[in-house]
Amino acid sequence: MNRLSSKDLISINLLSIDEVNLIIKESDVMKNGPRHTDDLKGKILAMIFEKSSTRTRVSFESGIYQLGGLGMYFSSKDLQMGRGETVHDTAKVLSRFVDGIMARTFSYQTILDLAKYSTIPVINGLTDFDHPCQALADLFTIYEKRGDLRGLTLAYIGDGNNVLHSLIQGCVKVGMNINYASPGGYTPLPSVVNEAQEIAKHTGSKIFTPCDPIEAVKHADIVYTDVWVSMGQEEDRDKRLNDLKTYQLNSELLSKCKKDVLVMHCLPAHRGEEITDEVMDGPNSIVFDQAENRMHTQKAIIKLLMS
Repeated sequence: MNRLSSKDLISINLLSIDEVNLIIKESDVMKNGPRHTDDLKGKILAMIFEKSSTRTRVSFESGIYQLGGLGMYFSSKDLQMGRGETVHDTAKVLSRFVDGIMARTFSYQTILDLAKYSTIPVINGLTDFDHPCQALADLFTIYEKRGDLRGLTLAYIGDGNNVLHSLIQGCVKVGMNINYASPGGYTPLPSVVNEAQEIAKHTGSKIFTPCDPIEAVKHADIVYTDVWVSMGQEEDRDKRLNDLKTYQLNSELLSKCKKDVLVMHCLPAHRGEEITDEVMDGPNSIVFDQAENRMHTQKAIIKLLMS
């Protein structure tokens, strides 16, 4: 296998086990091979951003450049889509001009519609529902550090958000266990967990959902967290900080983990809220390796879809 079966990368739950492993292996090739190639020479990737971005924008734009292509950045204000043009019409028009679309949107439905109406590959760069490119890069990072993924346990602490949805979907595809500790009202969608449980029956993964962060992390190989207040949630900031304050990844919680546990955060981090400086900058942290690997995995994805 040297391509993905679908023309698009919409969500990890739509990838086969073989395709997830292919992306991880191709990420390794991208990272350890030549920095610049002609794999996508002459190809153009339209990059649509309804949300601001550092890692997603820079990794995709740098990645396609290193593969010989061009990335074109569009905020919602740059496209007529931001002034009422339908997703249908935008997808049809962009399909005539460029070779692929990456979109970072609020609504998951926008990604589905872009994929439905375009004739070129569409990549989900983030939605409020999931973040597949992030989780695939995370799995590659863990593979890089630990080798075989099967049987490893990832513990996620905090808000059960879009990143956790993709981590759950990804972990069960590669045979990893996942524990998550989130307070009531902040747990992942039951539909995501239920679907993952069905896949776990075939891969041997286990999904454990303790409410206590200490219980979640004590046997984990990786401990992971994300911001408590994401874009669009600023009005609820005070409530969210109060509800999640006992789920901080700090040195006390880290002391309950294995000595060689890996610390991960998808960034941006709100230091002093969901994670403390001494943990994020400590010897167990692989946060910045994880951030770098976004580019290598992005390169793998666009090569597999656009070459």
